[in-house]
Amino acid sequence: MRLFLLTALAMCAFAANSVLNRMAVGPGLLDPITFAIIRLLSGAGMLALLLALRAVRGGALWPGWRGRGAGVAGLLIYLFGFSLAYLSLGAGVGALILFGAVQVTMFAGAILSREAVPGRRWLGAGLAFAGLVVLMAPGGGAAVPSLSAGAFMAFAGVGWGIYSLAGRGAADALGATAWNFVLAVPVALALLPVLSVDAGAVPMAPLGVALAVLSGAVTSGLGYALWYALVPGLGASRAGVAQLTVPLIAAGGGALLIGEGVGLRFALAAALVLGGVALASVQSGFFSRKRR
Repeated sequence: MRLFLLTALAMCAFAANSVLNRMAVGPGLLDPITFAIIRLLSGAGMLALLLALRAVRGGALWPGWRGRGAGVAGLLIYLFGFSLAYLSLGAGVGALILFGAVQVTMFAGAILSREAVPGRRWLGAGLAFAGLVVLMAPGGGAAVPSLSAGAFMAFAGVGWGIYSLAGRGAADALGATAWNFVLAVPVALALLPVLSVDAGAVPMAPLGVALAVLSGAVTSGLGYALWYALVPGLGASRAGVAQLTVPLIAAGGGALLIGEGVGLRFALAAALVLGGVALASVQSGFFSRKRR
């Protein structure tokens, strides 16, 4: 029961990133680039603190350079694309596009690295892609997400997919994530003059700053740390399936806190995307009695 409750808490933290970003960027409390920078700084600070506390107890401080370049690049693509998308996307829709794009990206990564790809992963990636097409396709009398916002979130999904691929097999997941955040800070600050051309048009409301700090330090920093502590107990398959709840929790949070509605298009797209991800994530025999 304890493992279940902590896993649910971690998934709520992941979903909260969508809701918090939408709450700050959507109504103009903070421009998306500034939100991403503050989130990055807050997350880096929290993760660095956790890493330092672990080092005091004898844990490793530096995980090595392997995967750092791709990790930093993927993280920055994710953070900026994520924030820009929430200028107009709803929290649940954004999380669903992100989730589908991550699955497709990681599938492409497996193909490019010449991994043996079982049939269920082909089918799962195909279903996830079909869900994104349903969500973004015009017609049918249903509201269609902004194409540019959807593209930004798909871009963010590609970034998170790259980040995930770079971190596969990392012996120290917390250390790798902490250093990816820390090393991304100077790169993001160097890019700030180019990225924030129109940032002055949006005032930095105190509530917007608070939401960005909360997203970075708590739902990203502490949320990631909690998740990495739980994954060994869950196993890869159950960890993958647990994350299927994130878009649905984000949609519920958006409806409850922001008044965003979800319709039939979202329900159908969610069924395809989450069903596809489940099919690709669950290992053979996962639902059998021979669980590890």
